[in-house]
Amino acid sequence: MPLDTDAVLDRRQLRRKLTFWRVAAGLVAIAGLAAVGFFGARSAGYFSARHVARIEVKGLITQNDEMRRMIEAIGRDDNVRALVVNIDSPGGTVAGSEALYRALREVAAKKPTVAVVDGMAASGGYIAAIATDHIVSRETSITGSIGVIVQFPNVVQLLQNVGVKVEAVRSTPLKATPSGLEPTSPEALAALREIVTDSYQWFQRLVKERRGLDDEQMRVASDGRAFSGVRAREMRLVDTIGGEPEARGWLADRGVSRDLAIRTYRPARRGSLPFVNAVAAAVVDAVGLSDLGERLRASAIVAGIERSALDGLLVVWQPPTP
Repeated sequence: MPLDTDAVLDRRQLRRKLTFWRVAAGLVAIAGLAAVGFFGARSAGYFSARHVARIEVKGLITQNDEMRRMIEAIGRDDNVRALVVNIDSPGGTVAGSEALYRALREVAAKKPTVAVVDGMAASGGYIAAIATDHIVSRETSITGSIGVIVQFPNVVQLLQNVGVKVEAVRSTPLKATPSGLEPTSPEALAALREIVTDSYQWFQRLVKERRGLDDEQMRVASDGRAFSGVRAREMRLVDTIGGEPEARGWLADRGVSRDLAIRTYRPARRGSLPFVNAVAAAVVDAVGLSDLGERLRASAIVAGIERSALDGLLVVWQPPTP
């Protein structure tokens, strides 16, 4: 039975409304994706104007290729006029600290760099600080702890108590020693001490060259102690007492305008796509949750995972735990 005229007109009007809202929804989605893409690209460094870069060295320092590549990109970017390195770290592995030091020195060869010790720049954290041209510290910050340590548990007595004996066939007596599963020979301890001494002398040489200390000053500064910011200033381990405003003042004296915006750079998450990570960061910032990632990284769970991954020689300061 044919439809009357009113019914046909109603259907056509409904179809037009549905089409309108579908098109509108599509345009809104496209605009949203474009906005997120724009802010993500800007976070990744595209469309950038001249600015001061800020990076954060927090927690335990280990080998981090993402951090190294990010620092190298900062060094190549002509829009980055200077680099501020915010440090709050007790140190980490010797190899990771050396890699970070070398990356920062490459940037320092091209543009002014300044370290700001927010809470702690001890041991490997201090290696990162001396890679910059100028060090600013809080009065109560902890710094120094110039030294190297390697630790391993010796569970020989425990194994004996439970009736377990570990046998080993070695190509040479010092292969894979000390192991902690058998008594440590004097020769094994001597070989390990030689490695520690080599790394310690490398650390001392960096401090002496970068801070211009004489032999007596080095003797006092490098006995393994940590120092407050005030004491470190007296010992010439840091340059200025203060925070980021003092760092910007030092940069201004070197022609880097205080009016330049400061932009925080963060390395891409390991195993993630850099652009996707930048877009996600932009979305989180847009909804006011910019501190969420930092809280997670600083959580005890993450710190425990990082700590369990440490192996080999360490340049790290850690208060004794019960």
